[in-house]
Amino acid sequence: MRTIYRRLKALRPEDSLTIRALDLLPAYSAYKKTYALLQQSRWWSREELLAYQAAALSRLLDHAYTNVPYYRRVFDDRGLVPGDIQTPADLRLLPFLTREDLQTHLPDLKARNYPDGAFEYVTTGGSTGIPVGFYYERGASRAREWAFMKTQWDRVGYRFGDKCVVLRGYIVGSAQDAVYWKKTLFGRWLLMSSHHMTEETLPAYISEIRRFKPRFIQSYPSTAALLARYMTGHGIDPFPTVQAVLCGSENLYPWQRSLLEEAFGCRVFSWYGNSEQTVLAGECEESTHYHIFPEYGIVELIGRDGRPVANPGEMGEVVATNLTNYVCPLIRYRTMDLATAAQGPCTCGRHYPLLEHVEGRLHEFIVTKDRRLISMTAVNMHSDVFDNVVQFQFYQEKAGEVILRIVRKPGYTDRDTDYILSELEKKFEGDVDVTVHFVTKIPRTRRGKYRFLIQDLPLDGGDISL
Repeated sequence: MRTIYRRLKALRPEDSLTIRALDLLPAYSAYKKTYALLQQSRWWSREELLAYQAAALSRLLDHAYTNVPYYRRVFDDRGLVPGDIQTPADLRLLPFLTREDLQTHLPDLKARNYPDGAFEYVTTGGSTGIPVGFYYERGASRAREWAFMKTQWDRVGYRFGDKCVVLRGYIVGSAQDAVYWKKTLFGRWLLMSSHHMTEETLPAYISEIRRFKPRFIQSYPSTAALLARYMTGHGIDPFPTVQAVLCGSENLYPWQRSLLEEAFGCRVFSWYGNSEQTVLAGECEESTHYHIFPEYGIVELIGRDGRPVANPGEMGEVVATNLTNYVCPLIRYRTMDLATAAQGPCTCGRHYPLLEHVEGRLHEFIVTKDRRLISMTAVNMHSDVFDNVVQFQFYQEKAGEVILRIVRKPGYTDRDTDYILSELEKKFEGDVDVTVHFVTKIPRTRRGKYRFLIQDLPLDGGDISL
């Protein structure tokens, strides 16, 4: 790590990607301290982890009550003091923090004992229709995040010197020179443009990846799936040097995992987190369950009634409390993500809480005529149903009705439409009417993500069935 730090000091100012991604220049000590903690705590007993969480929560609440006006009001309005909350289970004495609360009360969520220069303003991608702003601790939050991410990737053998292809929403190059990638981080990362990936350009992408010989591919699942579908559809062999595909920042659907494993011939490793840095969880060496970092935050699964989800396999909304961001504490933050708890502990030996599945955001569900939710997991693109489809996307603005936008392959016929509608009728059990619209292109979000569903219904969990 010291070698990497010395190299980072030599970075050119214009190499902004590396500085933003790692943020180790001003915060090497934050990274080093966090990473060292995680090397020890990953093998702690359940009792040791609970004790650590309780102590970290106590420190956070004392700080929030003393220095954050919003939380001083929350405690006082309820006649509480931080000492009334002794364990994570006691957090239910406090209200949820919503995205609307962030929009309305952000100035009062800033800790008064930090200088102005400590606040880095950040916004979410707005995928739920409510883009919100909040604050990281400048120089420290991103460094700590990287320590957690490095710890996750350690599980599949990632090392700082490894070559990686990065397909995560960046725009690189142009059609003019037909070069859509560039090297960064001392030539170890090949940053590839996800915005230029088409049937015409993908052969060049594949040739460049093969020439680069990466050990890992970092990608949004939807972006990796575009590459994988092309490779399987054209009988292209996997990249022999790739040992794992590292997927995050989007929900990884089962059909995507199967497709990626088939195309790349290696392990697909997924993690779950959010821009607000309230929750972070990832798979391990032995299972696909998401291991929640208890050192990172406290996670609750909450049902429609606002009560904790008690049984493994039950679905609930992820409500999370970050334990490391003191400049802008987010306590009992409603993520609008749905997940199911798993029975632990894992055979890997870690005593972390487990999620069996992360089902996605509320806005990643189709709503039926009777207000039930259907996960996009039900739509399996890795099947012969979509053999003649380049891309698809659902759009919903009325319960029980969706528009299915399809980008066709040259061999697409009316039979394909009939087959798709027939299979969706079975999956939706007749509770969703589907209308097909053919389009030439499906745009990505401003962050380069590809969304399988544009959900324009107001969903807050209050009038739907989980």
